[in-house]
Amino acid sequence: MKVEKRTFVVSGGSSGLGLATVHDLLSQKAYVAILDRSPPPESVLSSPNVKFWKIDITILDEIASAVNSTVEWAVSTAAPLGGVINCAGVGTASKIIDSHGNPHSLDLWDFTLAVNLTGSFNLTRLVLQHLVKVDPEPGTDGERGIVVFVSSAAAYEGQPGQTAYSATKGALRSMTLPMARDLSRYAVRVVTVAPGVFDSSMTANFPVKTRKSLENEGLVFPKRFGQPYEFAKTVTWILDCPYVNGETIRLSGAGRLPGKL
Repeated sequence: MKVEKRTFVVSGGSSGLGLATVHDLLSQKAYVAILDRSPPPESVLSSPNVKFWKIDITILDEIASAVNSTVEWAVSTAAPLGGVINCAGVGTASKIIDSHGNPHSLDLWDFTLAVNLTGSFNLTRLVLQHLVKVDPEPGTDGERGIVVFVSSAAAYEGQPGQTAYSATKGALRSMTLPMARDLSRYAVRVVTVAPGVFDSSMTANFPVKTRKSLENEGLVFPKRFGQPYEFAKTVTWILDCPYVNGETIRLSGAGRLPGKL
């Protein structure tokens, strides 16, 4: 699909994988609405092709207000909606029964689902009510836009303590195909990326021992953590290739992390 002079909503676009995606979209002359709790770097925020809305992805009214404002902005720039890229997420950890015999916190479970799953679902459905009305692109396919979700290797090989996290990432993976089927009549695609271990704010605080263990035991080639630009390039490929639809793309360097008991 055409990226230039289209408007994309990127949640979690102020840092990490989301920010790398924003940079790549801007390099292709797209317009980007960043929805996040914190603003992006000034170098991004100062771009005339960027708007930032501070939101909590768990608060529906804030999402709805940001989406409506984005639609108004897209009208004013004559850069119609092109899609939504859901990069907002949290990495939580808690064993189902901890070392003291206590059960998994229900508050932590609810929070993880609220951010990773319900937040992505709410943002997507609210963007879609506008995206399905966008004029189709010229050509045989007549594509209108795209939805991108961010799952995780944890959807396949969840580690101890990742019950809640894996549940959310597995759910995003599972709803990709039925949503793509729902949206086929509108010529809107749905694709999910499932990254392995990437350099991010979540992995930055890993102890050296943990990082070395992951690099030595769980990674195949390259033997390093993924870089945000590699995620962004994957999103670009998804946008560029109309036949990619209803799929979850593993982005892991062939890494398959063994369970650590």
